[in-house]
Amino acid sequence: MSIIPISTYHTSVLTAEVLEYLDPQPNKLYLDVTFGGGGHTRAILEREPKCQVVAIDWDLNSIEKNGPELEAEFGDRFTFLWGNFSYLNKLLKKAGIDKVDGILADFGTSQFQIKAAAGFSVYNDTPLDMRMSPSFNKITAKHVLNTYDEARLADLFMYLGEERHARKIARAIVTERVKHKFKTTGDLVALIEKVVPAGSGSRKIHRATKVFQALRIYVNQELENIEAFLKSVPTVLNNNGRLVCISFHSLEDRIVKQFLKSEPSFEILTPKVVTAQAAELTLNHSARSAKLRAALFNHVNN
Repeated sequence: MSIIPISTYHTSVLTAEVLEYLDPQPNKLYLDVTFGGGGHTRAILEREPKCQVVAIDWDLNSIEKNGPELEAEFGDRFTFLWGNFSYLNKLLKKAGIDKVDGILADFGTSQFQIKAAAGFSVYNDTPLDMRMSPSFNKITAKHVLNTYDEARLADLFMYLGEERHARKIARAIVTERVKHKFKTTGDLVALIEKVVPAGSGSRKIHRATKVFQALRIYVNQELENIEAFLKSVPTVLNNNGRLVCISFHSLEDRIVKQFLKSEPSFEILTPKVVTAQAAELTLNHSARSAKLRAALFNHVNN
């Protein structure tokens, strides 16, 4: 099995900030529940030579490509589990793990997955799938586009994509699919480019980006998974354990912010959201929308 080097797979964001707020300590156990390319896991293991990290990912491809490299380098200090972080309690119970000392969750989609997996990129003409893990999700973007009614599509694009042309795009999709069913990302991109005028949005992103975002979030139940994951966090963190979350758009960040505020057992370590410094933005374009929030858990005092 060939292994894609972690450096070429995906550049992790806010790594210095993750280490600052997670603060790995000797003989402690940490979870990286969004393993991806393994960059954050590697950073934690390198920062504290006597800690252990259990990495979780529901994309089996990520684990198979990057897990063996870390396993070979760090031995039994590194363990990986295949699964969705929304089932955190079940995953840890199955692995024989009761409590951990810190949890990292990076809710972003890896650049490797965007470029290589079917349906994620507006620039590659691939089947309209968009499932991060076909084993966990059954509904595809193709099914959504070809079967949902106009109102439902419009609401989806508006809420999950924050797309201001949502209703116009939804109407055009319903009209077009009568003649030709949507099969590939190219079909969807071509329609959006006809419907949405050039220069009507941000020059930094493609006109179809927000619709693609909405479909990806919906197909993979991303917001529901985040909510389920956060609810399980207090049950697995040791006292003085830390939670660090990285979000990439306002819906995710709002869920994390409201959760931390609503849980009296958490002391918020980031009164203001933490974003990337100029030096990182110069090197890693993906960091521009990353937002980090962190908290310290201690239920004894509450």
